[in-house]
Amino acid sequence: MRLTFLGTSAGMPTTERNVTALALAIDDARQWYLVDCGEGTQHQLLRCRYTLNNLKTIFITHVHGDHMYGLPGLITSASMQGRQAPLTICAPDGVQQFVEAALHYADVSGLPFSIEFIRTDQPAFEYQDTQVTVTAHPLSHRVPSFAYRFEEKTFSTQLNIQKLNALGIPRGELWGFLQKGQAITLEDGRQVHPEQVLQPPPTSRIVIIAGDNDKPELLVDALQGAHLLVHEATLTDAALQKVGPVWMHSSARMVAEAAEASGVPNLILTHFSGRYQLSSEAEPNSIRTLKAEAETYYSGNTGLASDFSTWTVNRAGQLIEG
Repeated sequence: MRLTFLGTSAGMPTTERNVTALALAIDDARQWYLVDCGEGTQHQLLRCRYTLNNLKTIFITHVHGDHMYGLPGLITSASMQGRQAPLTICAPDGVQQFVEAALHYADVSGLPFSIEFIRTDQPAFEYQDTQVTVTAHPLSHRVPSFAYRFEEKTFSTQLNIQKLNALGIPRGELWGFLQKGQAITLEDGRQVHPEQVLQPPPTSRIVIIAGDNDKPELLVDALQGAHLLVHEATLTDAALQKVGPVWMHSSARMVAEAAEASGVPNLILTHFSGRYQLSSEAEPNSIRTLKAEAETYYSGNTGLASDFSTWTVNRAGQLIEG
């Protein structure tokens, strides 16, 4: 699974970072998913491999502007680029109303594609397509906010030769049918189903991408079996103590402690306050202080997101940058 960060700033953009958006794809698949769409996301996409025509589904974690203000512009640009495939937007209450009002008052009509809104703040929410299953998990923020758990769907097309021979299935066309997932009937009347002769599918990779949240421990159960958590680390713990809980965000320490408790092997921090800068000379406000704080409390692999950084969770569950 490949994650490309399109924006990593909290609240408002800085000279180094745009506001929140993240592209997720199953390795080199053309179709991709967008998690959050802060203002300017469509500009960020101009510097990436992903196109609006191949955008499959958008997931919005919550209604705050730095996570959804980019939607009207992105939708309009998709229209102008000739998109015709339906677009699904999975989001909590308020996002549909915002998008429809913005398009209405901007006199945007006659889109060449339909938009389906699916509420993620409903207990029965589950999104599925041929690539992933996605569930929503409530967080703690000033408005309803959610984490999305992406579980890859895996399939096997590799045949078990020993089983084929044991069942007396001759090499040739019948093997091809089974490899394509089709059952066959042998000359003696026996039926053979693909699952009888296919190798086990690869392990599904699981990634959890969280919205704004001041209680990362809420995700400990959802993280069981996951390979990666992407979570906001808006401030260091010391800065959060000075600011206070009013904004309901997490510190790097809080996220790290929850990740450690869950046993998730990989963590990527994102959504950084504008006070933090990329330069190591900006101490104590270097963005690296957030990673250093997390590594004090978390024994897994810690990544620090930056705009346009790309991270891959490989088949072994390892997190690789680049």
